[in-house]
Amino acid sequence: MNIWQAILLGLVQGATEFIPVSSSGHLVLVPWLLGWEFDPQSVFLFDVLVQWGTLLALFAYFGRDLWAIVRGVVQGLARRRPLATAEARLGWLLAVATLPAVVFGLLLKDTVEQAFGSPPATAVFLLVTALLLFVSERLGRRTRGLATLGWGDALWIGFSQVLSLFPGISRSGATIAGGLTRDLERPAAARFSFLMSVPALLGAGVVAGLDLLAVPDLGAQLGVVAAGLLAAAISGYLCIWGLLRYLQRGRLYPFAAYCAGAGVLCLVVALLR
Repeated sequence: MNIWQAILLGLVQGATEFIPVSSSGHLVLVPWLLGWEFDPQSVFLFDVLVQWGTLLALFAYFGRDLWAIVRGVVQGLARRRPLATAEARLGWLLAVATLPAVVFGLLLKDTVEQAFGSPPATAVFLLVTALLLFVSERLGRRTRGLATLGWGDALWIGFSQVLSLFPGISRSGATIAGGLTRDLERPAAARFSFLMSVPALLGAGVVAGLDLLAVPDLGAQLGVVAAGLLAAAISGYLCIWGLLRYLQRGRLYPFAAYCAGAGVLCLVVALLR
């Protein structure tokens, strides 16, 4: 992978990490459609590491919120009142929502890595994302704010995130859909989805970073990864801002249509090849 390919994939990663169309799916399908030859494990490592760029975007956009959550949790533990404030309670809800992906991520690591080597399977998973977005829009009543979120809601959204371990199923799409099916308003579902992606991205990046240490030409790859990471940070920040504004009134149907169209197109290409 050269630096221009890394920048393009970084832009794709940042743009599609938060917009519910699957960043991992695009990182598999874009090189495949363009005829780039990459080792599936290299694509997997690049995908996870460049997510640190979108993590930087999250810190830049939600920095104050994240600091308030961390401070609330720490102060709550120190005072032996862990749920005393709204920020502390939100922190523990995010922890509960993260647990399913941690457990299943470890159990399914090899299976997920293999899925990154199958563009047709990724295309099918895009169709799954389209279905999740469509069904959640139809079922959700959108009557609840973030302050009403409970432990069962957090766990449900957490299990929704497990689906996104596979390339083609959008993390933001699955978790926003999970929130909508619990009757959260769209902006509230998106906000919780973005906040819960912080531990997911951080944990996945640490695991991939350890794997990267075993790569023989590590020094030669650092510049490429850094370029992709910076591109992802910039595009990710812009997409967080844009999507939160859009979801004030907009629906998820356009993203469902895009995922369905992209999935069908890639399946057709796979058949023709």
